[in-house]
Amino acid sequence: MLIFGVVALLVAGCSGAGSEAGSSDDVPPAPMLELAPTNGAKDVAPAGPITAKATNGRIVKAELTNSDGKPVPGTIAEDGASWTAGEKLGYGKTYTLVVTAQGASGPGITQQATFTTVSPGEQSYVSMNPLDGQTVGVGQPLAFYFSKDAPAPDKAKAEEAIKIQTEPAVEGAFYWFNSREVHWRPKEYWKPGTKVTINADVFGRDLGNGVWGQEDRKATITIGDAVILKADGASHQMSIEKNGQVIRTMPVALGKPSFPSNNGVHVVTEHHATKVMDSSTYGLPIEAGGYRTEVQWAVRISNGGEFLHAAPWSVSDQGRRNVSHGCINMSMDNAKWIFDLLKKGDVVEITNSGGPDLKSWDGFGDWQVPWDQWVAGNR
Repeated sequence: MLIFGVVALLVAGCSGAGSEAGSSDDVPPAPMLELAPTNGAKDVAPAGPITAKATNGRIVKAELTNSDGKPVPGTIAEDGASWTAGEKLGYGKTYTLVVTAQGASGPGITQQATFTTVSPGEQSYVSMNPLDGQTVGVGQPLAFYFSKDAPAPDKAKAEEAIKIQTEPAVEGAFYWFNSREVHWRPKEYWKPGTKVTINADVFGRDLGNGVWGQEDRKATITIGDAVILKADGASHQMSIEKNGQVIRTMPVALGKPSFPSNNGVHVVTEHHATKVMDSSTYGLPIEAGGYRTEVQWAVRISNGGEFLHAAPWSVSDQGRRNVSHGCINMSMDNAKWIFDLLKKGDVVEITNSGGPDLKSWDGFGDWQVPWDQWVAGNR
């Protein structure tokens, strides 16, 4: 019996010790804060992240100010676990972040970080096409051009900064034509009615190679009716489709055998009610068989000099043979009708011209690049 009594006492003793340990666990841990950037940080990217995080408590107050004492807006998360700056900071400036967190009990804690943003030696401006508010055709690529007065960006970082959203969603990808020019296009022609939102979110971002973004660029564009022209150099006819329906067919004359048109998918880029066609601008002097002629209702479809335009002098040849220097010749009435119909980004598909394929870099020859090659990016 004595032995059992000792065991009982030992068991009771162990139980009592556990109860005392449990009472110490009831004391809540003190809150802690983590600020980013840290105090004294230099060359901070203005695009951030500029944040504060709390553990064992909630952020109850956060204030970010510049060197003049002007506050920078920010937001405390609903659960109080974090705070985030609400806008980008400036280049080459000093900021102070002061954050207070409160735990479950006891006094709150306050932490401060003073830091300086980077002063970039080189900044790159991003131009783009199309521009905000434009309605474009189903063949229109989204083109971005990084300025030539700064080093070329790192391609991966540049792509990461350009955000593209579409409604409805489409499969698309970037492709680099050179170190400063990148295009984004869908796998297939755009669907009419698609809304495209572009945010070239470059300001305050390190774009690599010692260059930083100069200014954000934004645009919202709309994809209009699907207008596709199909010009056949063998039949000398051109059909015009709108949203999948052929609405007209007309006789045309393409480039003659010594100056054939380029086969392939062309995209409309410019309209000119009157245009002086000067072959010397493309390296062919008049004395070497070139030309300098004023034409009407000219629509550019390549940078190499291909246009749709009125050619009243070749009406008798239109529908019969190819006689131009690479352009698509039409009658005056047909050319005016086409001029009024087409918009930037509409498609002109040329087949059986007897000439070479359009180069991908000539105008917006983007659709000449097969999708499996395009999606690889040419980085």
